[in-house]
Amino acid sequence: MRTDKAIRVGLVSKAFILLIRFVDLIQGSILKNYAAFSFIVRYAPQKLGADACYYRAFKEFLIACHRVPAYGDFLRKRGWSCASTDPKEILRSLPLTDKSDYILAYSTEERCLDGSFFSKGVVVDESSGATGIPYNWVRSETEREIVKNLIGVYLRYCFGDKRFIVLNMFSMGAWATGFNMALAAQSLGVVKSTGPDVDKILHTLEFLGSKYPYILNGYPPFLKYLFDEGERRGFNWRAYTIHGLVGGEGMSEGLRDYLLKYAKTVYSGYGASDLEIGMAGENPLTVMIRKLCFKDMSLRKTIFGDEHRLPMLFQYNPLDHLVEIIDHEVVVTISKPWTLSPRIRYNIKDEGGMLTFDEMKQRLGLHGVDLEELERKCAYPRWYLPFLFIYGRKDSTVSVMGANIYPEDVESIIYSVPLLAGSINGFAISLEEDAGGNPRPCFEFELLDLRPKLEVEAMLRQVLSPELAKLSLDYKKAREEYPQAVDPIVRTFALNDGPFKANLNRIKRRYVKNPEAQRESAGLK
Repeated sequence: MRTDKAIRVGLVSKAFILLIRFVDLIQGSILKNYAAFSFIVRYAPQKLGADACYYRAFKEFLIACHRVPAYGDFLRKRGWSCASTDPKEILRSLPLTDKSDYILAYSTEERCLDGSFFSKGVVVDESSGATGIPYNWVRSETEREIVKNLIGVYLRYCFGDKRFIVLNMFSMGAWATGFNMALAAQSLGVVKSTGPDVDKILHTLEFLGSKYPYILNGYPPFLKYLFDEGERRGFNWRAYTIHGLVGGEGMSEGLRDYLLKYAKTVYSGYGASDLEIGMAGENPLTVMIRKLCFKDMSLRKTIFGDEHRLPMLFQYNPLDHLVEIIDHEVVVTISKPWTLSPRIRYNIKDEGGMLTFDEMKQRLGLHGVDLEELERKCAYPRWYLPFLFIYGRKDSTVSVMGANIYPEDVESIIYSVPLLAGSINGFAISLEEDAGGNPRPCFEFELLDLRPKLEVEAMLRQVLSPELAKLSLDYKKAREEYPQAVDPIVRTFALNDGPFKANLNRIKRRYVKNPEAQRESAGLK
């Protein structure tokens, strides 16, 4: 078996790796100069960027082999070897890592450089626990500074060089998103971290007044709840200039349109606590392309494939993250050299795909859509960067009679009906046995106000099944063959009541109930 000490690469590859070291040295300076960064990402050849991302990732692999005890042990236990001297082939031969076989299998110290996280400036972040277990992640001072600068450049691109008041509505404390966004948003102006506290947010807006433009930064469903609650209290949203910056979970175009009744723009960022926030981001071009795909199913199929769902669409910097798509799952190597706990070919368990800029241009062109014309309509400078599309976690689904039901489908149905969009604050889906012992899809909805309860329930029973059949051929077939088996069970609850009580203690919502929660909701516990 080849050990890490026996890894050999050719002279040309060694020269490229030395060049990458130079890029590492100047990256911090480039990120602090928005004009320089924009010039590079606008004009750098894609082929050069594609090669450079592999060499940078390979360099991080070598560091992990030599300096991270857990990673060396991980490779040895899997009997890894590779006879090639080509960095790309070596990287592609590496076994994948994930939470179960790498994060849980080794201690935090073992997964860090030189087996220790104990040094000046290290911060411990905690994930939200949306998948059931909250994890802790360590990040070095330089690592956090670079991520802050990266997000700062992205924010400048989306919102310009105006000064804003940024209300950071992400939960604060140990959680990665809130803490890091508070730091990064300082590049836009004045930042106040309110957390997801409606009273505090509305009071801040009233106190500071409407003469300043604002960016409201938080989870998409909370931003909707804030707008709805403000409307209910008589808050004059129309007197304010509001922009939305959301993240932490996907959102439908229906939800974006709902938010745009109050906000001038709404953009979403993509990241993961087990990697880092700010991996990728929406911008005017990606939003325009996604909206075209929302309206045109044939264009959606050409760009994203046969999957009926509409994914989130982002652009990302390939120098910082080597992204691979393996069995429709997103696998990432963090390529930046300041990572205290390196992640090499780490499977986030998100479903998705990627396209180069030129591939996107070519696929749009097949439907008569000129990418350059879209850029002119956006009136934003080109970022010649690849596109990443994300559907969400692979396990975020309920399956009945061979038909998958996704949270994105339910959300799109809600926002297609004004009564539902204005009445529903949240939802959860599960499988539940009916009186005859047959498993059926169960949909539970959290209402902002119980007064229209009967009307909302009647509308849900009317639209859920036929609209799901329009969105999914599998559901349509199951509905034709086993109508009783896919007939929805519908329940509604007051705000923060029933199964939605748990959201008071969660950072993120869960849209698919785990088996334990399903038994409790059905009265089986």
